[in-house]
Amino acid sequence: MQRIFVDGLQIYAYHGVHAHEREQGQQFALDIGLWADISAACDSDDLDDTVNYSRVIDCAAAAFTAHKFNLIERAAKFTGDAIMAEFPQVQRLTIVVHKPQAPVRQTVKDIVFELELER
Repeated sequence: MQRIFVDGLQIYAYHGVHAHEREQGQQFALDIGLWADISAACDSDDLDDTVNYSRVIDCAAAAFTAHKFNLIERAAKFTGDAIMAEFPQVQRLTIVVHKPQAPVRQTVKDIVFELELER
């Protein structure tokens, strides 16, 4: 299997347990790893033989912003499930959600949740 990796997809969304997060929103970043047998695309140079990462990005953005979730864990799972449903050739997926503006008392660079899904 080969991997396609989407690094740092920027999405503005309204996830969080605090009212101001769900009202004002904030910037998130998603890293998405897709494992599939796309060896045919390496030889054919044909878009139909690979996982179209442009469509994956559109799917991820739509799913991630479809609801206001309390937890980034739930937002990640919902997004991952949507990608797996739309792209049956993907055998394994990782989705990493970055929440750099998380409302915590101490200074942190980022809050990150990573999820892995397999068929």
